[in-house]
Amino acid sequence: MKQDTIYVGIDDSKRKLVIGTLEPDDAQPLVRTIANEPRAIRRFIQRLKRQGLLRACYEAGPSGYDLHRQLTALGVACQVVAPSLTPRRPGERIKTDRRDALKLVHLFRAGELSPIRVPDEAEEAVRDFVRCRGNTQKEALRWRQRLVKFLDRHGRVYREGSHWTQAHWRWLHAQDFTQPTLQFTLDTYRFTLEQALLRQAEMEREIGALAQSEPYKEPVGWLRCFRGIDTLSAMILMAEIQDFKRFPTAPDLMGYLGLVPSEHSTGERVRRGPLTKTGNGHARRILIEAAWHYQHRARLSKSLAARTKGQPPEVVAHAWKTQVRLHRRHYRLLARGKRPSVAVAAVARELTGFIWAAMTQTACARKAA
Repeated sequence: MKQDTIYVGIDDSKRKLVIGTLEPDDAQPLVRTIANEPRAIRRFIQRLKRQGLLRACYEAGPSGYDLHRQLTALGVACQVVAPSLTPRRPGERIKTDRRDALKLVHLFRAGELSPIRVPDEAEEAVRDFVRCRGNTQKEALRWRQRLVKFLDRHGRVYREGSHWTQAHWRWLHAQDFTQPTLQFTLDTYRFTLEQALLRQAEMEREIGALAQSEPYKEPVGWLRCFRGIDTLSAMILMAEIQDFKRFPTAPDLMGYLGLVPSEHSTGERVRRGPLTKTGNGHARRILIEAAWHYQHRARLSKSLAARTKGQPPEVVAHAWKTQVRLHRRHYRLLARGKRPSVAVAAVARELTGFIWAAMTQTACARKAA
C-alpha cells in the first residue's frame, strides 16, 4: 500500500521548534511547537511517521546542521534550504515563527525552495577550524591597532621604519610608563596581542598539517599551482567549497560565490550593476585577493615553481594559461577605463572558472585512468 507523503516545514530556534505539517491534498497545514531537544524530536517524528512518509526542511542558520543529522538518523528525508533564496511576497511586514513554518511547508510542497549541500561532520569540523583561524587573525589585527593607537595617544610614536618588524617589536617592549595604571594597560595590550599571534601561528601550522592529509592533499596541491593561492588559501577554498564537482558548470560556482554582476534589465534595456555578493563570502574573499596577483606579468617565480613541482602536467599547464589570460584581461580592462576594483572582480570571476575546470576535469581524468 502506497503511503501518503507528509511535508514538514520547521522554524528552528535554540529552545523550540515550530513545525508545520501538510499532506498533498491539504489546504491548511497543522502547526505544532515542541522543545528543541533530541528526545522531544524523536517522539514527535515517531508519531508522525505512522501517518505516512516524511519529507522535512528548515532554513540554514545559526543552529547549523545538527537538526538535519537528527532527522536523517530517524529516517526522515530532510533538506536544509538557503534562506536568501526563499521567495518572499512584496510588502510582507509581519514575521513570526508560526508564519515562517507555514510559509516553509507551503513552499516546500510546491518545490519552490533551494536546498544546499550539507557537509558531513568531518568537513564541518575543518570548515569551523579554518574560520576560527580567520577570526583569530581579525582579533590580532584589532589588538595591533589598539596597541598602536594607545601609544600614539601618549606621544609614543615609532618613526624608525615600518611597523611590526623585529625592530618595531624591540621598541614596543622597551616602552614603559611611570604611572602604574598606564603600565598595566600597556602590558595588557602587548600580552593579548602576543597571545593572539601565537594562537594564529599554531592554527596555521595545524592547517598546514591538514593540507598534507587525506582527502585534502591532492586537491590542495592542484590549487597551489595557481598564482596567488598557497596552502592557507587553498585550504580555505576546500573547506568552504569541498566538492567542486557538485557545480555542473563554472557559472554555477561563480553564482554560488557571489562573483556575478547584479542585473536590473527591462524591455530592451540591459543594466548590470555591482557583484551580487551572495553565497559564500569566505571563498569569495580568497579569490578576490588572489585576483590582485594577476595585475603583474605572467612569470614562474621560485615559490610558484616549488609549488608546481610534482603536480600533474595538465594542471600546471592550465595554471600557466590562466596567468597569461588573466593578466591580459586585467590590462585590457584598465585600458578601457575600468576602475581597478572592477577589473579585479572580473579577473576573480574568470579565475573561478579556470579553477573549476582544473578541479573537475583533472579529477574526472584521474578517476577514469
